[in-house]
Amino acid sequence: MIRIIMRGCNGKMGQSISNLLSTDPEAEMVAGVDIFDAGRNTYPVFPDFDSLNVEADCLIDFAAAKDIDKMLDYCVKKKLPCVLCTTGLSEEQLNQVNEASKKVAILRSANMSLGINLLLKMLKEATAILAPAGFDIEIVEKHHNLKVDAPSGTALALADSINEELNSEYEYVFDRSQRREKRPVKEIGISAVRGGTIVGDHDVIFAGADEVITFSHRAYSKAVFGKGAIQAAKFLAGKGPGMYNMSDVIDGTM
Repeated sequence: MIRIIMRGCNGKMGQSISNLLSTDPEAEMVAGVDIFDAGRNTYPVFPDFDSLNVEADCLIDFAAAKDIDKMLDYCVKKKLPCVLCTTGLSEEQLNQVNEASKKVAILRSANMSLGINLLLKMLKEATAILAPAGFDIEIVEKHHNLKVDAPSGTALALADSINEELNSEYEYVFDRSQRREKRPVKEIGISAVRGGTIVGDHDVIFAGADEVITFSHRAYSKAVFGKGAIQAAKFLAGKGPGMYNMSDVIDGTM
C-alpha cells in the first residue's frame, strides 16, 4: 500500500484526490497539509510541515505556489518523493525544484491527465509523418469562463511536443486579425475559447490537401487530473533522485 501525503488537501483537487484514494486498493491518504481544516477528512491534517509527523511514501502537491520552498525542504530532509502539480512557479522556485531533484525524486508536468500525456507522445509520431507531407498544424483549446490565462499551459505543451519534432523551427501564432498574408508553412496556430463550464478541450488539427486529421482530448471533470496524480505517485514511490515527468509514468505502464 502506497502511503500518500497531500499538500492542499482541502482544496477542490485535494478533495477529489482524497475521494479517489478512499476506494483505491493500492494507495491511501495518510495525512494532509493545509492551513484550513474543516474536520471532514478521515486522515490527520497539519497546518504546516513543521508539525507534520506522519510517515509516507510520496507527497502530492496541488496547492498554491506560496511556501513551496518549505515543502521541498521537507521532501529533501525526509527523502520523500514529490508529485508537483502546482503551476505558476517563478523562475526562482523552478530553480529550487531543480536543485531539490538532485537529492530526491520529483515529478512535474504541465498536465497530470494520462490521456493528454499519451497524446503528447502520439503527436510526435504524427508530426514526423505529416509535417514533411505539407500538413498545416493548428491547436484549438476550450476552457471555462473563469480561466484567466490564454492559451492554456496544456495547449503550449502540445505545441512544444510538436515543435520538438520539428527542431523548434516553427513559430507560434496566437492572433491573425492584423495579418494580411497567406499562412506561412512553418507556423503552429493556437486559438483559445472561453465559455461556460468547459473543463478542458484540446484539438490538434493536421490539415492537408483534401484531408484533415484531428487529435482530440476532452476532460469531463477535474477527476482526470487527480487520477493522473495518483498514478504518478504510485510510479514515483521508491524512485531515486531525479526529475521525472508523466511520460515516464506512461512508459512504466506500457
